[in-house]
Amino acid sequence: MAVRAVRGAVQLERDEAGHMGERVSALLTAVLERNGLTQEDLISIWFTATPDLHCDFPAAAARGLGIVDVPLICAQELDIAGAMPRVVRVLAHIDTDRPRSEVAHVYLGAAAALRKDIAQ
Repeated sequence: MAVRAVRGAVQLERDEAGHMGERVSALLTAVLERNGLTQEDLISIWFTATPDLHCDFPAAAARGLGIVDVPLICAQELDIAGAMPRVVRVLAHIDTDRPRSEVAHVYLGAAAALRKDIAQ
């Protein structure tokens, strides 16, 4: 097994806790499924949110999925003029046999525009 990192992002339509929970849960589920992972393969997860999101911690969605024994942390993205609004990003450290070139990074919906080179 090797330690790898997998990235992802999702744009929210609105700043509401329930909506954030749904969208971040969908993102985490897609990251796990597309990489053939289980919660046991997770080492830690970093979440960032753009400064216009105030409704909840993105990590709350992970806890809602039952990811309760994995270290999680939330931080705020830089406030860059012209950046895509209402975005939650994730950086998950994982145990996997996949080589780096086969790690599937997940950018859902409009967030795919953030990384057209690696978006699935």
